[in-house]
Amino acid sequence: MSGAENQFPIDLSLYKPVKLDPSNPQLTDEQRIAIKANIQLLRDAIVLFTATGAARGVSGHTGGAYDTVPETVLLLSLFETSDKFYPVLFDEAGHRVATQYLVAALEGHIPPEHLLHYRAANSKLPGHPELGLTPGIKFSSGRLGHVWALVNGVALANRDKTIFCLGSDGSQQEGNDAEAARLAVAQGLNVKLIIDDNDVTIAGHPSEYLKGYEIGKTLEGHGLEVITVQGEDLDALWGALVKVINTPGPAAIICKRLMAPGVPDIEGSPHGHDAIPVKGALGYFKKRGYNQKTYDEIENILLNIKPTSVPYLYVGSTRENGANRVVFGEAVNLVLDGLSKEEAAKKVMVIDSDLEGSTGLKAIHQKHPEVFVPSGIMERGNFSAAAGFGFDANKFGVFSTFSAFLEMVVSEVTMARLNNCNVLCHFSHSGVDEMADNTCHFGINSFFADNSLADLQSWLYFPADPLQMTAVIKRVFFERGLRFVFSTRAKVPYILKEDGKTRFFGDDYEFVPGKDEVILEGKAGYVVSFGDMLYRSYDAVLRVRQEGLDVGLINKPTLNLVDEQVIKKIGASPFVLVVESLNQKTGLGSKFGTWLLERQLTPKYGYIGTNKEGCGGLQEQIPHQGLDPQSIIVKIKELSH
Repeated sequence: MSGAENQFPIDLSLYKPVKLDPSNPQLTDEQRIAIKANIQLLRDAIVLFTATGAARGVSGHTGGAYDTVPETVLLLSLFETSDKFYPVLFDEAGHRVATQYLVAALEGHIPPEHLLHYRAANSKLPGHPELGLTPGIKFSSGRLGHVWALVNGVALANRDKTIFCLGSDGSQQEGNDAEAARLAVAQGLNVKLIIDDNDVTIAGHPSEYLKGYEIGKTLEGHGLEVITVQGEDLDALWGALVKVINTPGPAAIICKRLMAPGVPDIEGSPHGHDAIPVKGALGYFKKRGYNQKTYDEIENILLNIKPTSVPYLYVGSTRENGANRVVFGEAVNLVLDGLSKEEAAKKVMVIDSDLEGSTGLKAIHQKHPEVFVPSGIMERGNFSAAAGFGFDANKFGVFSTFSAFLEMVVSEVTMARLNNCNVLCHFSHSGVDEMADNTCHFGINSFFADNSLADLQSWLYFPADPLQMTAVIKRVFFERGLRFVFSTRAKVPYILKEDGKTRFFGDDYEFVPGKDEVILEGKAGYVVSFGDMLYRSYDAVLRVRQEGLDVGLINKPTLNLVDEQVIKKIGASPFVLVVESLNQKTGLGSKFGTWLLERQLTPKYGYIGTNKEGCGGLQEQIPHQGLDPQSIIVKIKELSH
């Protein structure tokens, strides 16, 4: 056998729980040796199976899970020793999910071999832990920095227990944790934080981009007992753990360490945040001195796992793809290029939330540093800062993060509206395509941004390809008010005209806010779509037209405005089908039927969108939701009968 079908080559049965006395701060030599052996065993396992994520192209996040193994081993030993501890390894950093899967294997909930399918589609091992999905998983981490507040509630319900929460310097940047700290102190909750402070996040080093940020001082200011140790000093870590356990009320241990200590190529680097590359993992195991047989087994696994693909030739669009989330930044640069550096700095402010490489802001940072403000994992504060910059009628703030995090800034959006602020928001990773992080990172509730009253217009734009993204940004950048632009994680092809050769959004195209675009006329009915679902819908429509069903296609790049001319046209046809990757409960489809009825238009009506928990993987997410062209064709035929 080869690849992920192999046996797990690292013998997890060598893990031996160590009984520890939580009143004794000193480890015996025997305990120390056994604990260090356990730590090394688990770290080796994490390097191996997270590297399979790199091999199959779904990422994997090695560093955080690798870092926190010492505290994990100590906590597992405490859980074995006494029932005074709530036996769940709550963790605020979802990307340390490898720890949760490894513990599930140690406890016998999943076989070790299953770890080799890490983050693969339908493996039930997605990029964040999901309660009820994976055997042995005891909580859902959700998004970064959302667990401590929940743990407070667990502590309120279990006042006779000590509750542990693993934290990080990234999660502690979220405002949720400040609120959680105040409640924990006020109520004297028996919550103990163990925080991995490795000075690494996606964008770099907090000590450089967030000067003044000091976790220990912050927590002490809230009233917690705080102990700072070197996380790789096992004796110091255990001594601190004993002290906080025996300290009434909330307390925190801050573990200072380099990210991925001792791992060549990624130690102390933002690269450690992601999955260790296969080459790096093999170098690590060579350095570890495994015997040749075991090393060969590891090599056989990692070199024979390949990225998966779903071969399908779409019609109606190009084979060439482009990344709209990257093009956003390039398009902003085109606008800024028309200003002097001084004028740009005075008129525009672009603020990052530790995601500049993922949301297109990196291009702006590199070319127009005069407008760029690096910031931390503080979506609410950063959005409001962008809004405050745009409080002046002639100044414009630019804010960007993942679409899933739009839900975190809805109140701030309302505040910005009340103050007539100018903000251009880019929410990338919209929909579900290529979302290995799975359900908690689905960007599917975009209409939450359209929360103004009817007397104030919002603007939600979802461009279909890179050319339309550029056209949208150039047209709306200096419009006043709040504008929201969405893009996907996955690349998208370029939409073609009916001739199959000319790009629809080419040089002769001009974007008009609020205007729906007729891609194809049709007499049998119309499909309405946008964004990454347009090219899939186009493919489906062209294929049913080849079968003699004269179906039309509408692109709706402005999601939340009714184009009266177009809706009357399609509303007079036999059917209308809305196809989207947004939440079927809150997306365009949930509204479009009402818009039709309000105008006394009564075609057959249907809509499809994201409707169930994710399956992991990448391109597998779309067919899992029933949004692939064949599923669209089935729905078209249902409505046409």
